[in-house]
Amino acid sequence: MGRPMAKHLLKAGYPLVVHNRSTGPVDELASAGGRPAGSPKAVAEQVDILITMLPNSPDVELVALGPNGIIEGARSSLIYVDMSTISPLVSQKVGKALEAKGVRMLDAPVSGGEKGAIDAALSIMVGGERSTFDTVLPIFQVMGKTITHLGPLGCGGFTKLANQIIVAMNLTALGEALTLAKKAGLNRELTLKALGGGLAGSRCLEQKTPNYLSNSYNPGFKIDLHYKDLGLIMESARALGVPLPTTAIVQELFGALRARGRGGLDHSGVITLLEDLASGT
Repeated sequence: MGRPMAKHLLKAGYPLVVHNRSTGPVDELASAGGRPAGSPKAVAEQVDILITMLPNSPDVELVALGPNGIIEGARSSLIYVDMSTISPLVSQKVGKALEAKGVRMLDAPVSGGEKGAIDAALSIMVGGERSTFDTVLPIFQVMGKTITHLGPLGCGGFTKLANQIIVAMNLTALGEALTLAKKAGLNRELTLKALGGGLAGSRCLEQKTPNYLSNSYNPGFKIDLHYKDLGLIMESARALGVPLPTTAIVQELFGALRARGRGGLDHSGVITLLEDLASGT
């Protein structure tokens, strides 16, 4: 998702310094006008606002605080914006460490999937100081349509985890509904049309309809990544003393998909497990 987001920034005229562990995305962005850098430290030394989009909490900790990390190249005027979906508790830990060097941090995870990133239509959920949010807002507006300041650092991450609960349950509910409809002999296209026009309609239904109609689940957002998010959700829920019984069941369904080698499918592919169960396979 970081690649299309970076392209929007280049198109809007922002100068970019780019770094990635694999060279392909860097080469692509360099050909579009970005300037390559050899490490997170090297990026931090050259920019006023630094944005990361990474898979998980350990990746953010390594890039921000590890050897050749952001903390080693940061100046006191730097603003660090992490747009990854990670543990909000880790965001707060990283923010505290960087604050000692005068760095201001926002956690700003996004929702909308790869399509939202490509269309610059992401929902961006932001935690951190309001003044820092106001400074970065024009940049957020290049990448997204719904940008919300939610409170102190970590609030963006907690909101994204709430989002991921709803999405995972919605996709699982869609999978159950469409599996029932299939067993009853209903036409899937007509079923989706009927469901989409009523209270059962949702952004998930709208965006994933092509997957359900083609019965193919090429990833826009992988089951593996959503399973990771479900783990973060349950970890945060335990820390806060919040029972999430239905989320726990959905997490197990996503775990079963991964055990069947389907972690690389789009998260709407949860329907494939439910269809297997309905057919006795």
